[in-house]
Amino acid sequence: MRRSRGFAAALALSLAGTGAGAVLGLVPQAAAVTPPVAFTADALSTWQPNGVVWALAEAGGTVFAGGTFSAVRPPDGSGGAEQPAVNFAALDAATGAPTSCHLSFTVGGGTATVRALTLSPDKQTLYAGGYFGAVNGTPVSSLAAIDVASCTVKTGFRPAFAATVRALAVTGDTVYAGGDFLTVAGQPRQRFAAVDATDGALRPFTADADEPGRAVEVTPDGENVVLGGDFFTVNGTNTHALAVVDATSGTLTKTYAGFIETNSVVKDIATDATGFYTANEGTGGGVFDGRIALNLSDFNQRWRDTCLGATQAVLPYRNVLYSASHAHDCSSVGEYPDGQRHHLLAQPTTSVGKLGWAPDTNDGIGEGIGPRVMTVGSQGGVQYLWVGGEFTTVNGSAQQSLTRFASTGDTGAPTVPVATAASFRPGEVQVRWRTSLDLDDSALTYRIYRNGSGTPIATVAADSLFFKRPQASWTDTTVAAGQSYTYRVTATDAAGNTSALSATASVTVPTSVDAYPDRVRADGAQLFWRYDDASLPNVADSSASGNQNGVHLNAPALRQTPGAVSGASTAIGFNGTDTRVYGDQRQTIGSSYTIETWFRTNTTRGGKLFGFGNNQVRGSSQYDKHIYMTNDGRLVYGVYTGATRTITTGAAYNDDQWHHVVATQGPGGMVLYVDGAQKGTLAVTTHENYAGYWHAGGDSLGAWPNPPTSEFWAGRLDETAVYPSVLSAAQVQNHYALATAPADSVVQVQAAEDTYANAGAPDGNYGGSSSLAVRGTSLYTSYLRFNLPAAPAGTVLKSASLSVKTSTMSGAGTADTVSVVPVTGAWTEAGTTYNNRPATDAAALGSFAGVPDGSAVHTTGLNTAALAGALGTSYGLALTSPGTDALWLWSSEAAANEGTPQLTLTFGAP
Repeated sequence: MRRSRGFAAALALSLAGTGAGAVLGLVPQAAAVTPPVAFTADALSTWQPNGVVWALAEAGGTVFAGGTFSAVRPPDGSGGAEQPAVNFAALDAATGAPTSCHLSFTVGGGTATVRALTLSPDKQTLYAGGYFGAVNGTPVSSLAAIDVASCTVKTGFRPAFAATVRALAVTGDTVYAGGDFLTVAGQPRQRFAAVDATDGALRPFTADADEPGRAVEVTPDGENVVLGGDFFTVNGTNTHALAVVDATSGTLTKTYAGFIETNSVVKDIATDATGFYTANEGTGGGVFDGRIALNLSDFNQRWRDTCLGATQAVLPYRNVLYSASHAHDCSSVGEYPDGQRHHLLAQPTTSVGKLGWAPDTNDGIGEGIGPRVMTVGSQGGVQYLWVGGEFTTVNGSAQQSLTRFASTGDTGAPTVPVATAASFRPGEVQVRWRTSLDLDDSALTYRIYRNGSGTPIATVAADSLFFKRPQASWTDTTVAAGQSYTYRVTATDAAGNTSALSATASVTVPTSVDAYPDRVRADGAQLFWRYDDASLPNVADSSASGNQNGVHLNAPALRQTPGAVSGASTAIGFNGTDTRVYGDQRQTIGSSYTIETWFRTNTTRGGKLFGFGNNQVRGSSQYDKHIYMTNDGRLVYGVYTGATRTITTGAAYNDDQWHHVVATQGPGGMVLYVDGAQKGTLAVTTHENYAGYWHAGGDSLGAWPNPPTSEFWAGRLDETAVYPSVLSAAQVQNHYALATAPADSVVQVQAAEDTYANAGAPDGNYGGSSSLAVRGTSLYTSYLRFNLPAAPAGTVLKSASLSVKTSTMSGAGTADTVSVVPVTGAWTEAGTTYNNRPATDAAALGSFAGVPDGSAVHTTGLNTAALAGALGTSYGLALTSPGTDALWLWSSEAAANEGTPQLTLTFGAP
């Protein structure tokens, strides 16, 4: 490759006080990121070349970059002028700005390039390899030695390489090179060679390969050299892409015939104290594109990461392997399916699983590979991870070919949680949110705020990765039936960076059990998508366990009414072209399961309603355990056992009415139900075994019987559930019947008029004020008018509550009891003053037993019988207090109707 990182690191740890290397080993790990990650994901301001960076190395706080470019320019948006930099730049590790060291690598014919950089163990000499004929005009031949202190070419080092040098490694007396060359100093050396580190004289070391060499690393003990590249033989012996040879002679120590796929190569090798690691790139199908860890003790494999996406560089640092690639499919190691490319990743050096570090670049220019090389620099006790390549953006912002990340100074806040709230029975509210994404923190702390309070009511810790963002939840058991509550959630990382508050999630606690969702939960649903979400992109999971949330794709239509079941539940609408929902949780499905959903459509193009597949955003290549509709409206339930096995209804259900469909499979075989009735059975007890995701509204259907015109489904879905067991026929029928069971309906009524009277200004009118006030002495009384609806047919008023919100002024709360009483006299918002204030009834309908300071929503229950008698009329309430501590509230005139006084009325069966 371009440097012997493993050998240099081992030397630095063994020789106390040898400059930057010792600092790297001794500075404690940053606490601002989730261990064992050592760097933030926040890209630092860095000068940028106008081409591709192929090589990086660091010495004494200076980072050297080599590649194919002609200039470096300041970071976008900063001052300064572009500077010439012919295929080489030296930059300050801490500032990212050029130093006074300027070297030009040129060639008489063709395009010069620097492909490899490495430092001598004492950090005094920089070795540069590539394709060039001169450095600052001094003749060289594709390999040069630079004195670091003076930034000048060492003219006594004169090896002669006849072609491109792509990789370098160095010990105290020897430089090892790999590349395209066939001769060195006129002597045969095919793709790998060794020269004296002082004068460049050719060493006896012979490790001839039949195809280019791309990586060279010396083992920490100095006894062996690890070779990587395109080759199939070394010294005539079969060993593809990887080999270990004796450091003195080049004879083979370990071969790897059949170890790496024939259409894959090794692009980089790095070592640490326990092993070496390869970066691999493949071309065509069936390639190996990932990373391998091998033991130094026996050179055998420790683990293999088979993610697809052309790995270009690996860097072990403090027990973490950082990698540069464009990994787009890690499903083979149990992570994310084929889709978006991720260019920078981290994993433990001991295992395959990814860690919570994932800054990103784009593919960029040239070959469109993205990042190609990494190194660590240190200055002032701070470590910097430098990344070079051909990218043109970093974390979505313009930045070309070079970027860096520090061990301290984490400033990136987690993404804002998407929160929802639901209540299915009196006394409980389930607050749910999709866990946030933080590119360098996987362990986040969530704070839940109720009713606008500035003090959290609960704190929850939860982990998430960019490809694994489960739903987190918390149950509030301090709520009162019939009252409304709002919740907001923030996410905080280890450095204290906190997201903005989530959008408000509102909920009214029912006065009796909501029969349909309560039964689905009680029957053991492990996924329950009710589609009541008010905003993209999250679909809340209302199951009792509550971690199987879904994600909207291409913005399906939300909160469609009427829903399939009685009450306030809404449905989701799919366009039959590109909208759907996919699960956020990768899983496997056991031998027994049930899938259930309600649907409504008039489509004549068919499509998949619900099913299981191995991808998320893209169409799945494995897919079964699904329900789809044919063009003529019939339903098909199918599994794959090596062949498609299906049950098809005789009747059509595209009549634009709500229908209930349930499919089960278990020891008794497959059963399909529609509208509570069994429609078919099949004695099949197995299905395809793979890891995947649930999908609603569409996914692949290729090769299935009676395929519809569209794989995407046009229509509405509601109340989708998955169970890890077989529902009985009686349970299915019960669910169907409960959909029409009486359920509470909630009506929220905003104040039509509000004002207050002030004894200190007897003739003053406050109808246009954004605030309301309540006090006994000297008197403030607030008046509220509500236009009450009539009870819906067949229902009665079951509960009523009043919600108000304290203002943001200091001391807005009160220690006194505030009573809610009926207004018996006539009044108007525009005409009421203290002198003509209306009469009130002394009998309280409800009360607030003191209100704490701080802007928040407060709710009290009201006398249901009194409100029931006033339904269908304009009804006035007053807020009164006997004490001297004033209460200040927002009125209906407050900006954006913040905290508008509101009545919540719950209607239900008598």
